[in-house]
Amino acid sequence: MLPVILCVVVAVVTVGVAVLLMTIFEHKQEARQPYVRLVDVNEASTDPVPWGTNWPYQFDSYRRSVDSTKTEHGGSSAMPASKLEQDPWLKRLYSGYAFSIDYREARGHAYMLHDQEVTERVTKRTQSGACLHCHASVIPTYRRLGMISLGEEPTPENLAEDFNWPAVMEGFRVSSGMTYAEAHAELLKTPDGTPGKAMSLFPSGLDGDASDEDIESAAIIDAHHMMGEAHPVSCVDCHSPDDMSVRVTRPGFMEGIAKLAESDDPVPHLPSIERWRQGSRKQPYDPNINASRQEMRSFTCAQCHVEYYCATKETLFFPWDNGLKVEQIEATFDDHVFPDGESFYDWKHGETGAKVYKAQHPEFELWSQGIHARSGVSCADCHMPYERQGATKVSSHWVQSPMLNINNACQTCHNVPESELREKVATIQGRTKKMIQRAAVAMTDMLDAMHEAKAAGATEEQMAELYELQKKAMWRLDFISSENSKGFHADQEAVRILGESIDYSRQAQAMANRIRAPKAPLTKAKAEPVHGVTK
Repeated sequence: MLPVILCVVVAVVTVGVAVLLMTIFEHKQEARQPYVRLVDVNEASTDPVPWGTNWPYQFDSYRRSVDSTKTEHGGSSAMPASKLEQDPWLKRLYSGYAFSIDYREARGHAYMLHDQEVTERVTKRTQSGACLHCHASVIPTYRRLGMISLGEEPTPENLAEDFNWPAVMEGFRVSSGMTYAEAHAELLKTPDGTPGKAMSLFPSGLDGDASDEDIESAAIIDAHHMMGEAHPVSCVDCHSPDDMSVRVTRPGFMEGIAKLAESDDPVPHLPSIERWRQGSRKQPYDPNINASRQEMRSFTCAQCHVEYYCATKETLFFPWDNGLKVEQIEATFDDHVFPDGESFYDWKHGETGAKVYKAQHPEFELWSQGIHARSGVSCADCHMPYERQGATKVSSHWVQSPMLNINNACQTCHNVPESELREKVATIQGRTKKMIQRAAVAMTDMLDAMHEAKAAGATEEQMAELYELQKKAMWRLDFISSENSKGFHADQEAVRILGESIDYSRQAQAMANRIRAPKAPLTKAKAEPVHGVTK
C-alpha cells in the first residue's frame, strides 16, 4: 500500500512542478513579446480601435478616459463646471477675451475635441486653426496640407508611408493661418486609417436602468465619436506605429524644446539637454533622438500641457527662448514682435484697454520647478502609473489625477499611509487656492483704482505705467490659476508667483490712488530719541 501512495504523491508533485515550469516559461515568453501584431497600423491610423487589437491592455485603460468621476484635485477627471460661475473674478481677469464668455473645468482626453467644438469661445468667436494642435489627432492633416503646399500628391498611401517631418511642419504653418472652422473641415477630410467605419470608440453599454445623466453623457460621447474621420489625441500621436516606441509628434513642442536647449536656463531635470549643450550642437536638439525614455514620458505630455501662443497673427509657438519660469516666458513675450511689426500681446483688456498676456495651461513649466521633476519623476509616473498585467508591466492609459490611484501613482515612492498623502495634497492645494483668491482680490482692487484714476483725469503717460503693472499682475495670477495642479506641481514656486501678482496689483493700486488724490503737503520726518536701549 505504501509504495502505491508514494507513487501517487510523486506523480502529483511531478505534475505540479511541470505546471509551474510551464507557467514560468509562458510568463517569460509573454514578457519577452508583450504584444502580437494582428492588425497593421501606420502613420495615418488616427482611429485608435485598430491599435487596441494589437495592444489591448493599453487600449482598455485608454477607453476609460471617458469616465468623469468628480474630484477636488483638478486634472482630467473633473466635471465640466463653469469656472466663471465658481469664480466671478475670472470675468474681470479675462474681460474682452473669449474666456470671459465660456471657461470650464477640464475633462478626460476622450472629450478634448468635442468640448472644443462646442465651447462658446469657438461658436461665438472666430478662433485660430492652431487650436487643433493639441485637441485632435491632427498630424496626418498637417502632413496632407503640407504635401499639397509642397506640390506633393497626398494619396492615402503617401500619408501612411512615413512621418515626413518637412510636410508636417509645412502643414502646421498652413493650418495656423486658417480659422478654426477651416482647419476643422480639413481635419474631417483626412482619412483616419479605417475609412467608412465610423463606429463609436466608447459605446454606451447602457441598460434600462440607466439614469438620464448617463444617457445624456453617452449620447454626447457617441455623437462625437460618430463624426467620421476626426479623433481626439490618439495612439499615433505619442507612439510609433512600427514598434510602439514613445515619441514626440507636435511641431510646436519640437521648435520650443530646441529653443529651450539653446537658452542658458539651467534644466537639471532634463539631463539630455545638458548633455546636448556640452556637445557640438551641430544639429538642433531633437527629443526623439537625444532624450531618454524617462524624459519622453514627460515630453509626450508637454506637447500640449504647456504655455504657448495660439491665435491668428502668427504660427503657434512655445515661448521658451529664455527658459521655463514665468518671468522668463514674460521676457520672451516682451521682446517678441509679430510678423506685421507690432509688439506682442494676446489681447486688449476690455476694461482698461491694456495689452496683456494670456496663460494657457502651463503644467510642464510649473512641474519643471518642482521637487518631482528634480527627482526624476515623469508626468506618466503619476498620471499614467505602471500596472501589472500578468507578466507584463503596462503603463495605464487612463490619464487621471493621481489622487484617484494613490497606490500605484504615489505609494510606489512614498511609503506612508494613503490618508497622509491625501492630507499633504489637500494642504498644498488649499494653500494655493487661498493665495489665488487673495491675488484675485488684489487684481480687482487694482482695476477699480485704475478706473478711478482715469476718471480723475490721468494722462495716457500715467496710465501706461499702470498698464505695465496690470499686465505683470494679471499674467502671474493667470499663470497659476490656469495651471491644473492647483499648485501641487511646484507649491513654493506657485506661491512665489502669486505673491508677485499681489505685489504688482497693489503697486498699481497705490500708483492709481496717488494719481487721483490731491498733492500731499510736504512733511519732514522728525526723529524721536531712543529710550531703553542698553549700550
